[in-house]
Amino acid sequence: MKAFQTICRHLRSVKGFSVEPAPLVNFSTSLYSCGRKKKNPYEEVDQTKYSSLVRSVLSFRGLAQTPESLFEEDCLLYGPVSKHKLSKQDKGARVPRNWFPIFNPERNDTSDPNDSSMPLKIPLQRNMIPSVTRVLQQTMTSQQVFYLERWKQRMILELGEDGFAEYTSNIFLQGKQFHEALESILSPQGNIKERDEELIKCGYIESIQHILKDVSGVRALESAVQHETLKYVGLLDCVAEYQGKLCVIDWKTSEKPKPFIQNTYDNPLQVVAYVGAINHDANYSFQVQCGLIVVAYKDGSPAHPHFMDAELCSQYWTKWLLRLEEYAEKKKNHRIQKTD
Repeated sequence: MKAFQTICRHLRSVKGFSVEPAPLVNFSTSLYSCGRKKKNPYEEVDQTKYSSLVRSVLSFRGLAQTPESLFEEDCLLYGPVSKHKLSKQDKGARVPRNWFPIFNPERNDTSDPNDSSMPLKIPLQRNMIPSVTRVLQQTMTSQQVFYLERWKQRMILELGEDGFAEYTSNIFLQGKQFHEALESILSPQGNIKERDEELIKCGYIESIQHILKDVSGVRALESAVQHETLKYVGLLDCVAEYQGKLCVIDWKTSEKPKPFIQNTYDNPLQVVAYVGAINHDANYSFQVQCGLIVVAYKDGSPAHPHFMDAELCSQYWTKWLLRLEEYAEKKKNHRIQKTD
């Protein structure tokens, strides 16, 4: 400071040079110097009046969630299953690179000259051609995989690893027995064993009684199909007339109601895959233009039938062709990675 004062005195002694002291300026970081004090709106709240509400909210502890509560929460957050139909623009967004028709132009007559014969039951040949089920499993969307895995984890959390394994085994066994009972009912032989009589009395069969009344003219039961051009195979449940229209019928079991075809996930793709295969399989002389998905319930409540006319089958056929191309692409990439 002394050095600074010395320099100032020296500069004053220089001719023509003067130093005038600058006015002092005070700076303040306080908001009070910039204007009036702003009112806090929360200060006007009657805190005594709402203190009990605040304590109840802060002290609340939710109950442990269960699979049922999580499903309810999903429904609350995202709403029920959407019945929104795709616009023409959405439907035309993706087109298969290699188009192949679902219907066979060489089979114009859907009637079968051998109606009185036994239903076809062609055994499935094990070969390197992928099955319809495998293609669908390998090309599930990331969203489908997520929900399937989440459902699995919820079930394991509720039942445990061993309980979940037993649960899935029982579901598979019930489905197998259901199809065996259906085969006995729809077969023209009418040879129903004692074990089948018990199965016929089960809830699933009771659930589909109103559907069976409209089923006639069975052409095939548990019969294999193969699409030689598109290279896939499958084992269809039934080909019969439903309300006078020849259909590929797929029987499904469910513990949850599925009133809309959107609730059946990839089942429509499975049906049209069978329709396209049977129409181009030399083992079958007739042509099928419709499909039917029947969802039966264990408690015996009326099954939900989902009829697919020729137009709807054609729409799902496009999606099936895209899934086939996706499967072929994944298989090709897997081979490339394996050889690297």
